[in-house]
Amino acid sequence: MPAKHSIKVYKENGIYHVYNRGVNKDVIFKDDRDYRYFLHLIKLYLTESESEGDGQKTSRGESVIQRGRFQQEIEILAYALMPNHLHLLLKQAGLKSASEFMRSLLTNYSIYFNKRYGRLGPLYQGRFKAILVEDDDYLLHLSRYIHLNPRCRGTHPLTRREYTSYEDYLGERKTAWVNTGLILDYFKSGDNSFSHFASYKAFIEDLVLDSGDYLGKYAID
Repeated sequence: MPAKHSIKVYKENGIYHVYNRGVNKDVIFKDDRDYRYFLHLIKLYLTESESEGDGQKTSRGESVIQRGRFQQEIEILAYALMPNHLHLLLKQAGLKSASEFMRSLLTNYSIYFNKRYGRLGPLYQGRFKAILVEDDDYLLHLSRYIHLNPRCRGTHPLTRREYTSYEDYLGERKTAWVNTGLILDYFKSGDNSFSHFASYKAFIEDLVLDSGDYLGKYAID
């Protein structure tokens, strides 16, 4: 019988909760530099270079990344980076877009991390997990669960909103590669179960329901 979360159903234009954690639940982000480097990799993959076809070396020269490679293939809807795990809520265009994006992203980060800290071996606890999001309620509660993850998982000094997309949703920051529109539109329309909230912030911070309980077995630490 397949292990929990091991089955991936890929669809064109599908939305996915993608996550992974460090091997043995070890830390994968030790300081600000690590967090910023991971976000830098996402930016390289999802934003255009100044000249078409331009490549860019990572800051330690581990590999050459084709900047903008996934710009037409992947949209990041929300994210949260925690000391020993990460969450991405993304939408893919093609059947293999998410798989290829995550493989490239996690591989390049692993090379950087192992070189920086002089370690060998796998960084992550197996392959990343990808859960298809198929209904509106699940999508909204998943975004809430992701944005509340730092608050719910302790008080590590680096689990600031800086390492989630929440400030983009509050209008306090504008990250070019984060698409907030799809989710925020639910709070502008009057014909869905979320429109009675005064704002997305109210949904995130004032709702009594634990979105982790709502997501059930698909919520992880």
